[in-house]
Amino acid sequence: MELCAKKHPPEEERRVRANAREYNEKFQYASNCIQTSKYNIITFLPVNLFEQFQEVANTYFLFLLILQLIPQISSLSWFTTIVPLVLVLTITAVKDATDDYFRHKSDNQVNNRQSQVLINGTLQQEQWMNVCVGDIIKLENNQFVAADLLLLSSSEPHGLCYIETAELDGETNMKVRQAIPVTSELGDIRKLAQFDGEVICEPPNNKLDKFSGTLYWKENKYPLSNQHMLLRGCVLRNTEWCFGLVVFAGPDTKLMQNSGRTKFKRTSIDRLMNTLVLWIFGFLVCMGVILAIGNAIWEHEVGACFQIYLPWDEAVDSAFFSGFLSFWSYIIILNTVVPISLYVSVEVIRLGHSYFINWDKKMYCAQRQTPAEARTTTLNEELGQVEYVFSDKTGTLTQNIMVFSKCSINGRSYGDMLDVLGHKAELGERREPVDFSFNPLADPRFRFWDTSLLQAVQLGNPHVHEFFRLLSLCHTVMSEEKSEGELYYKAQSPDEGALVTAARNFSFVFRSRTPKTITVQELGRAVTYQLLAILDFNNVRKRMSVIVRSPEGRIRLYCKGADTILLERLHPAHDELLNVTTDHLNEYAGEGLRTLVLAYKDLEDGYYKDWAEQLLRASTAPDGREDRLARLYEEVERDMTLLGATAIEDKLQQGVPETIAILTLANIKIWVLTGDKQETAVNIGYSCKMLTDDMTEVFIVTGHTVLEVREELRKAREKMMDSSRSMGNGFSCQEKLSSSSSASRLASVLEAIAGEYALVINGHSLAHALEADMELEFLETACACKAVICCRVTPLQKAQVVELVKKYKKAVTLAIGDGANDVSMIKTAHIGVGISGQEGIQAVLASDYSFSQFKFLQRLLLVHGRWSYLRMCKFLCYFFYKNFAFTMVHFWFGFFCGFSAQTVYDQYFITLYNIVYTSLPVLAMGVFDQDVTEQRSMEYPKLYEPGQLNLLFNKREFFICIAQGIYTSVLMFFIPYGVFADATRDDGAQLADYQSFAVTVATSLVIVVSVQIGLDTGFWTAINHFFIWGSLAVYFAILFAMHSDGLFQMFPNQFRFVGNAQNTLAQPTVWLTITLTTVVCIMPVVAFRFLKLDLKPELSDTVRYTQLVRKKQRAQHRCMRRVGRAGSRRSGYAFSHQEGFGELIMSGKNMPLSSLALSSFTTRSSSSWIETLRKKKGGDSTASSPSGGADKPLKG
Repeated sequence: MELCAKKHPPEEERRVRANAREYNEKFQYASNCIQTSKYNIITFLPVNLFEQFQEVANTYFLFLLILQLIPQISSLSWFTTIVPLVLVLTITAVKDATDDYFRHKSDNQVNNRQSQVLINGTLQQEQWMNVCVGDIIKLENNQFVAADLLLLSSSEPHGLCYIETAELDGETNMKVRQAIPVTSELGDIRKLAQFDGEVICEPPNNKLDKFSGTLYWKENKYPLSNQHMLLRGCVLRNTEWCFGLVVFAGPDTKLMQNSGRTKFKRTSIDRLMNTLVLWIFGFLVCMGVILAIGNAIWEHEVGACFQIYLPWDEAVDSAFFSGFLSFWSYIIILNTVVPISLYVSVEVIRLGHSYFINWDKKMYCAQRQTPAEARTTTLNEELGQVEYVFSDKTGTLTQNIMVFSKCSINGRSYGDMLDVLGHKAELGERREPVDFSFNPLADPRFRFWDTSLLQAVQLGNPHVHEFFRLLSLCHTVMSEEKSEGELYYKAQSPDEGALVTAARNFSFVFRSRTPKTITVQELGRAVTYQLLAILDFNNVRKRMSVIVRSPEGRIRLYCKGADTILLERLHPAHDELLNVTTDHLNEYAGEGLRTLVLAYKDLEDGYYKDWAEQLLRASTAPDGREDRLARLYEEVERDMTLLGATAIEDKLQQGVPETIAILTLANIKIWVLTGDKQETAVNIGYSCKMLTDDMTEVFIVTGHTVLEVREELRKAREKMMDSSRSMGNGFSCQEKLSSSSSASRLASVLEAIAGEYALVINGHSLAHALEADMELEFLETACACKAVICCRVTPLQKAQVVELVKKYKKAVTLAIGDGANDVSMIKTAHIGVGISGQEGIQAVLASDYSFSQFKFLQRLLLVHGRWSYLRMCKFLCYFFYKNFAFTMVHFWFGFFCGFSAQTVYDQYFITLYNIVYTSLPVLAMGVFDQDVTEQRSMEYPKLYEPGQLNLLFNKREFFICIAQGIYTSVLMFFIPYGVFADATRDDGAQLADYQSFAVTVATSLVIVVSVQIGLDTGFWTAINHFFIWGSLAVYFAILFAMHSDGLFQMFPNQFRFVGNAQNTLAQPTVWLTITLTTVVCIMPVVAFRFLKLDLKPELSDTVRYTQLVRKKQRAQHRCMRRVGRAGSRRSGYAFSHQEGFGELIMSGKNMPLSSLALSSFTTRSSSSWIETLRKKKGGDSTASSPSGGADKPLKG
């Protein structure tokens, strides 16, 4: 396995000679062995421990353990720290070892696969790990490709072969690869053994869709591209065999180059916890300093008088040095304010939340048999804090199942449903679809409603024929004919499949292709075209062309592409047709259809020959190949003749409008970032209720220069502010824009806006808006709007928009998409969600969470996200409370024991407190707790807002928990201390011995924190009951066991206090003390919560009470029906003390549980507590607040 781990210097270019292992070995290329595992048997322990101790918490506890091994400063046994530390390290190590075992297993399985390698003129079976760069290997049908190969020859004509690339990009449709003609004849072993060509190509990289190289053989050179390569991870399909030359092996293959780790994401709670832990450590040091100073003073003033009875240790020679040692002793004793179990518990809770997402049957898509999947366990609570959702359109909001809907040919539009008089049919007058039964090769699933297009084909309209001829020729679709007349198309995109299928049904049937020909059945007659060149599509060109020679010898270029690109390249003589077609394009886009423009151009023989020679030279150029090819493509795709346009329908996914409406009510702002044209995106925006007719205004930014874009953004802001002034907000525009800092400028503008606005911006305008000197103006304008749609954007721009919001808004962002073009956006956002749709699984592989439909986002955020945030916050609040209550008792005891670092509790209680007595109840609360049911979480979206405002766990809540913990510790120490000062046993003996005091305080503590978690638990399950009361039972069982005769006889030096627990807890005084302590600690909490519930209820309290009222009403109605008389009911519980809640509760049984209506109802009060805090936060506008948008009735 050493070869696998070998590091090699970076390459500038790669030189590979076929059948020459000795020559290739001098370059020290990587072997074909892969290693994804991290450890082996020898390195596991040291490497894993090294990795674990890079965590600050683990290093901190190791440092404490070392301190405890120094007898002069430690009053606790070493096992109080080493037991929890070893437990944590062991659990993590077992998890890492298990993961690595499966990686080893996978590596061995892959490395030991068999491959046929040509060695010394014969084919020999070799393991994959022994394949070398420069080897020629043979692949057979349905075999995985062992390395990145240059295809030399195959069993198919012209050196074709078919591959499936699902492991690379998730796409299951077949793709075609072709050997260069000069090697396609090397079909037998003898010729391949004599092949000594040399490949010079680019160094290893992770670009799956690009390859640039040159083959030198027999004093000739041949250009190589991605079409000639078979990449590792692909599967050979529908090809009996093929031979390939290994160019990249093992870690150099593109598959392995793409397997790098994604950026590690941390939640805002994680970052806050790190800050709080540092604060707690500072507090710990302060307590240590105070107690150390107290020790030095006490030893100097008092201890010096008792040297005969309490002499200093040999190493201690002064009171100051005694205080110094006491400082470290107290650091050890008080370290439990940050127990190591905190980090383990957090991970366990997150793991539980992830399983809940994976197991959620309501997020399971039966049609695709796809469950929701939490691909990370570290971000669950952040799902409850999302403020901005950035969504792709195609395949995310829409189904990405394309249907040929309409077309424009030579200025005439086809596709509208017409009645018998030729007028557009009214809605509901759906007529029969076009009958394609005359065509035996028609796809029976295809539907079209305009018979006039079929009539035009049958009447021989030349423009219509040329239109469908273009669709049948200009594509990269593969055709498979399983039986006579049964055609199956494999398209790289759903759009292409829809266009070729339309041509097929209208009697222009694409039948087959070879590397040099395309065969089309035109109106029942087979016609074979010579394929001269394919000018392929990419994201920059946004168009695709083919150059073909017809059987009559005419050379014609057919082109299809985006209207913004193609209309600029038309011949100026067709302006009238251009205007009509543009009107049709706008009409189609207004209906939400995806449009393409079609054009053609006739080429002279001589011109084409010159151009083809230049193309050959450019494709073999050693450098600048891409730019040279682009210039040649640009040259030939000029002055084309407009043929028409296509319109493809991509329907909305089920539940999208409802999901967007409910997320908007939860104050989540949704931005759509799409590559589609503006009209299409805007129409989809209206369809999914992002845009509504009730909006004050929809701003459209289309400027082509920096000045134009800045001016359009400025006018939009002015209109919003003028509208706000007219609505009575009364503020000065200059006041709002004169703030010095960017953040305050942004906040001031947002606070002032009233009304509902939307912003639509084009890609070329967005490029200017994202420049450094304008990005804040763009963000101000966009954030003041309820909806934002960015059209014609590139993948990079999607990521830049997300990064801009992250940078200035400090809000949690979520990006959701389904295609490879969404990967950068998904990785940039705080949370990335992948839709497993029609565009492969690249988005899923890059995501943190995945599911199959956009509507599941509502449940992911409003149920799982909100619950995860709520549970984690309650867990942290309780955890810090119980540990401060536990630890601070030592601090108060220090003032009564001469600051000697003596502990109150025995060392076994200290060890077991966090890992046995109190660990399971808080875990149960952190995993299972909920404030309202899942149905209510969906019906009341405003319940989501506390997470956005970070209300449930922040610095203020942390200090409240700490204060409660300190208050509890004071009572926990001083009440028993005061009682024990004068208390006696039943027999008159003194009660106040040290161990009895320890048992009383420890028992009080366990009972108090158990009662407290009972109060904190909002949703009781059998598990909660079992863990809480079971932990109490376990405490008493262990307590009595440690003071039993049996343990004393086995370990007399460890368990000296025989019968102490039994004797202490047999005293009524002790139980009265424990009861008093519990009541005094808990009653203020109960009183405060009761008053808060009565005087200032939260929305979750309101929802719970509403449901309680309805439940009682239903029960009472049943009783009244049984009695048979009318009755009335009064509630003596004065609950609703702010406008809006009363009406909600009183309308309980009569109001339908519509999520939109209820959510809107509960948030009418503009002076609600959430709104006040939101204004203080200063991050959101009134336009997006509850008072701004929730009152309006939503039209369904």
